[in-house]
Parts: sequence; C-alpha cells; structure tokens
Amino acid sequence: MNTVLLHKENGVGYITLNRPEKYNSYNREMSVELQDYLDECAADDEVRCIYITGAGKGFCSGQDLSEAINPTPEEFERMVREHYNATILRLRTIEKPIIAAVNGVAAGAGANIALACDIVLAKESASFIQAFSKIGLIPDSGGTYILPRLVGMQRAAALMMTGDKVTAADAANMGMIYKYYTDADFEIETRKMAVSLAQMPTMGIGLTKRLLNQSYSHSLEQQLNAEKETQVVAGGSSDFKEGVQAFLEKRKPVFIGK
Repeated sequence: MNTVLLHKENGVGYITLNRPEKYNSYNREMSVELQDYLDECAADDEVRCIYITGAGKGFCSGQDLSEAINPTPEEFERMVREHYNATILRLRTIEKPIIAAVNGVAAGAGANIALACDIVLAKESASFIQAFSKIGLIPDSGGTYILPRLVGMQRAAALMMTGDKVTAADAANMGMIYKYYTDADFEIETRKMAVSLAQMPTMGIGLTKRLLNQSYSHSLEQQLNAEKETQVVAGGSSDFKEGVQAFLEKRKPVFIGK
C-alpha cells in the first residue's frame, strides 16, 4: 500500500498521507513518495492548487521513531536533509498555492510540514504540537524559521520548549493557521477553497508566493523593487488581460493560469 496517495480533480492535486494506523508518522518511504507527488503536481499545468491532508484520524504525527533508533550522526544528518529539508523546500518554492488540510493531530515535523504550506486549514478537533522537546530534539522542518514569523518569538519559544498542545481554535486566534471548521464541514469547506484557488490566476499567485518568500530577507527598498519587477511580469500574463476584460464587461473572469 502506498504511503502517499495522489488524486487529481477540478484543477486540484489531492495528496493524502496514508499511514492511518500510525497517525501518518513520517518515514523514508513517505518522504520519497510525497516529494515525487509534489514534483508531479508542480510540473502538471492542469494542477493549479495542491491540497495535502492525512488519512484516518491524524494529519501527521512526525517522525516514525522506529526508523530513528540509535542513529549515527551521519544517519541523522541524512534523515533531516533528505526527508524533511527537501520536503519543506518544495512546499515553499512550488509556485502554486498549497493548502494543508489538517484533519487531526499534527505533531513535531508533521506540524511544521503543515505550517510550511501557504494556507493552513484545520478541523475543529485537530491540534498542533511542537513535540520535539519531549524527546530531547530541536524543532526541524523549518519550524524555527516559520513559527516565530507566524506567532512571534515569545510564543514560538514557549510552544517549542514546553511542547504544549494547541487547539485549532487557539491556533487560528494566534495566527498560526488561517481558519478552522467544524468536523462536519471540514472536508466540504477545505475542498471548496482548493477548487476556488485552482480557478484563480495561478501565475499571479505563484509570483505572490515568490515575493512573500523574498520578503523574509529583503529590506523595504529591495522588496519594493522586487514588486515593481514582478508586477511587470504579471502584467504581461494572459490572466491579467482576461481579468481587466472581464471587469470592463462586467462578467466573471475565466483564468487559465498563465
């Protein structure tokens, strides 16, 4: 049985982490399959939004610790570099919107994989846990980079040091995630957003994501220049022309993602 599933429909690449009996704990096979499917969705022009969720009751409970029993320093380094860093870089550099639909517990690296996506949506019953301190490790998978930028340094430090569980409602209130839904409405509402994003100007959204990534290291002047240069590129797109024409004709635009 594949540890990750991919289904494409209505312009959306639906990726499902598929080890429900292990709360989708992350192992080498899952990391390879997830990265392969992310690459496939990135290269497929028909896929204009990527949606990542988990099978069963969990989103991802982090590293499968049965693969991390007494690893050598070399094995540890390879695991972080190949399993996690490579995944996070894909999530941040694919110039298409990526939704994390967190259907249950997201712990350790599982939480940080979710937070590396562009939009994080959660079930009301879901939770987020920076579980690393419970086993003597440091937060990886971009956690020390992304979480402080979402919730502030003080709160990120407390969550990482204590390993406290954060409910979906608290995560939304502190700006860790975008929105949460009742368990009954979760799948309908999150898929509705994915389909909506797949119908939007994909090129412009991808360029927006590029600028957001650059903003972490740019000065204001550098960012203004990047916006100027990128706006010229967006202004040459078919979707911009369609958007303006649709506005003038008082109709709904039909974007093609280019």
